[in-house]
Amino acid sequence: MLEGKDVLALLPTGGGKSICFQVPALMKEGICLVVSPLIALMKDQVEKLQRSGIPALSIYSGMSFKEVKQTLARAASGDYKFLYLSPERLETKLFLEFLPLLPVNLLAVDEAHCISQWGYDFRPPYTRIASIRETLKGIPVLALTASATRLVQDDICNKLAFGKQQQRFQQSFERPNLSYSVFNTASKQNKLLDILNNVPGTAIVYCKSRRQTKEIAELLTLNRISADHYHAGLGNEARNKKQENWINNTCRVIVSTNAFGMGIDKPDVRVVVHYDVPDCVENYYQEAGRAGRDGKKAYAVLLYTGKELEKLLDQADIRFPGTATLKNIYIALMNHLQVEAGSGEGRTYDLDIEAFCRAFKLDLVSTTYALKTLEQEDLFSYNDFFFRPSTVMIVSSRNELEDFEKQHPKLEPLLKGLLRSYEGILDFPATVYESRLSKFLRMSVEEIKSSLKKMHGYGILQYNEQKETPQLFLLQNRMYADNYQIDAAGYLKRREAFVKRIGAIVSYIKDGSRCRSQAIAEYFTGKEGAACGICDNCLKNKAGSVSATEFNAISTSIMELLQQKPLTIQELTASLRNIKKEKLWEVLDYLQAEQKLSAGREGHIKIL
Repeated sequence: MLEGKDVLALLPTGGGKSICFQVPALMKEGICLVVSPLIALMKDQVEKLQRSGIPALSIYSGMSFKEVKQTLARAASGDYKFLYLSPERLETKLFLEFLPLLPVNLLAVDEAHCISQWGYDFRPPYTRIASIRETLKGIPVLALTASATRLVQDDICNKLAFGKQQQRFQQSFERPNLSYSVFNTASKQNKLLDILNNVPGTAIVYCKSRRQTKEIAELLTLNRISADHYHAGLGNEARNKKQENWINNTCRVIVSTNAFGMGIDKPDVRVVVHYDVPDCVENYYQEAGRAGRDGKKAYAVLLYTGKELEKLLDQADIRFPGTATLKNIYIALMNHLQVEAGSGEGRTYDLDIEAFCRAFKLDLVSTTYALKTLEQEDLFSYNDFFFRPSTVMIVSSRNELEDFEKQHPKLEPLLKGLLRSYEGILDFPATVYESRLSKFLRMSVEEIKSSLKKMHGYGILQYNEQKETPQLFLLQNRMYADNYQIDAAGYLKRREAFVKRIGAIVSYIKDGSRCRSQAIAEYFTGKEGAACGICDNCLKNKAGSVSATEFNAISTSIMELLQQKPLTIQELTASLRNIKKEKLWEVLDYLQAEQKLSAGREGHIKIL
């Protein structure tokens, strides 16, 4: 990057993607544009940079025109090092007006797999990022992703108009400390309890439905395992509290949809359990990779049933509804939002998808995927979760403030607290968190909100309370019914790519002999790599080098000794001197992998 080359960097979860653009950007004059699709991730990274004394800004959906304009003006001033924004924002008239004024030193594109329609999370606005390179001549581009096949990699470089000097860096997909296991189990609940009882430490359990996250968390709590649930439908304050409790180890297990984990820096996760089958190898690899980032032994466990795999193979028809269905849902959506034909472009609408489905008697699941498809057709952008924090801007002069404080002494502490806590609050809207002000001023959150609303009413300040609601932003005017059209050929190709991804994850699950790490590496790189030696299949293969008769005899001897009392490995080896150490280790590894034995904290092996 420092040599000014375009770079595609494939780094696993926790591999240091942020460092790749943050360090070069800090070493150069000017500001780094960071394109990211995730509002929560933008907010988290900006706050981390600001806590480190590094001036950073972000622009996200829900900000007013005035707020966006002021943010861009600050970015153009040259006093800031990072500006985070969504790919959709790059296409707005206001941003394009400011772009020539921005002292850009680097363009970083996070989650770059979204560029490719052959990937698992295609987003059309990503494909047009390269258009701003005409203005940013000579500025290098860094594309970052944790998982992309060779086809997707090529597509990323092509769509971003990488130069001839382009470089690709791919960190190994091997995780030598991470043991992958797959279990076909009749009782997932019992298996989950076994895993968490035998693998101490922090854990993540991924489920597909919000309802299930709550049910599983309650099950674990009933079994004296500290757990909580998390999903995008919870309020922002509740999510922050749950996440903080888990990061601080107040809560041991977080049971979540895939809304959890992005950008969270917690290296000591000992096990990640997929309670439901993931949609593709890419998602599975990213989510499983949140275990063992500290380099110590960790486990990635996937639970499944035969019926689940059958349902997964049927997903193509659900995820890719017929073109007639798409048209009907589009028309119903426009009617629901009361958008007139030939109008709507550039407008944002609140959308409660459940209320929409109830009003038009639509299936929630198929409608959700239809909206995703219509979004990929570039008709609108839809955030199924949107959060805009509260903002406050003081609009009165110093003299007016002094007079106001004399007339309203009860509001004086809050007003002074705002002036002390938020530099620049007289010039532009400052993001405020009522809960933090509450602690600082020793007032309840409701008192803070009530007082801010009063001052807003008096015209002393502008207070925009935080908003949490799904948002739909129209990129095109509503099409007339007789002029409705989508790219049917591209749609069918994406369906074919989806079918291939489903086939890959099913093959990974059903393959009971091949090293899991090798299978993942080959999926992404086309190269097999070395066997990990610690996944379930490797351990079975090792045990296979011991004959069935030998295996039964050795395991019986081990069990007989351990029934008397737990023993250390040295004591066990000494008691079984007549057995070769290599064979003894193979049987022990297998019994531990099958969770028939466990090693305690003091090194004693016992029967489970």
